[in-house]
Amino acid sequence: MNKKVRIKRIDKSLPLPEYQTSGAAGFDLAARERVVIPAHKVAYVPLNVAIAPPTGHFLLLAARSSLQKRGLTMANGVGIGDADFSGNEDEYRAALRNFTDSDVVVERGDRIVQGLFIPVTHVDFVEVEEMDKKTRGGFGSTGVQ
Repeated sequence: MNKKVRIKRIDKSLPLPEYQTSGAAGFDLAARERVVIPAHKVAYVPLNVAIAPPTGHFLLLAARSSLQKRGLTMANGVGIGDADFSGNEDEYRAALRNFTDSDVVVERGDRIVQGLFIPVTHVDFVEVEEMDKKTRGGFGSTGVQ
């Protein structure tokens, strides 16, 4: 059974986010307004929703696979929406970087990022003087011979 998630649309003339296929892990989020992103710059595109993630989850924002075809990437890699970022004015935005030499236009209604609800695990850190595993060789070491 699907969890119920509270969502507020800023502009009700745009549709609610939706999963595009029955096997989709993420649901698409669309631009609320037209945004011109200058060459080699970052712009913030409003996504038309405030969302309260289910208890024990956060909202991960990730680029749709087609975003790079437009010359855009998420400036921060991914976005993380905490459970307490869910007030009436907490509209999600996508920070998009234009990596081309020309302006790129995101039109109102363009699906640009996807959202996924991910479970949260909080931990208690236990500081130690020694780790109990052998040192593997550092970052990127598994491909080194």
